[in-house]
Amino acid sequence: MSEATLEEIVGQLLVEQKLTLGVAESCTGGLITHRLTNVPGSSNYLLGGVVAYAYDVKERVLNVRHDTLYEHGAVSRETALEMARGARWLLGSDVAIAVTGIAGPGGGTPEKPVGLVYIALSARDFERCERYVWSGNRLQNKQQSSQAALEMLCEYLEGRAR
Repeated sequence: MSEATLEEIVGQLLVEQKLTLGVAESCTGGLITHRLTNVPGSSNYLLGGVVAYAYDVKERVLNVRHDTLYEHGAVSRETALEMARGARWLLGSDVAIAVTGIAGPGGGTPEKPVGLVYIALSARDFERCERYVWSGNRLQNKQQSSQAALEMLCEYLEGRAR
């Protein structure tokens, strides 16, 4: 018998706690939602996901404030938290996770290098945002970001992040 995947563990915890999940993704392009929907029965807890790549979509769909994007940028703690809050509101979920970053190979600056990612979680009673800088190629950075987002969600659901 094979060991349960992280997305299976997250799904089991969501079902046990009778919680629903929403996802907002930018640099991961739907990879987190893809991983979650690989689990049979994920429709019992996953309400949906939004891939919000453009500033305009972050604003119009996820309610990220215009000022947040232009003062802090799309790749920032502030934007990640607003994306998570927006996904939770839009999808009506109990918990939401959001990822925004620079997957590469281009787009980096000295202040915001390639591989910089912010991952946020929003729940009614808790919020968290973490900053990461990955050193892989584009696909590796996306994979590491999806893994870190699911780990953050798992920690929250296990009560280790509160």
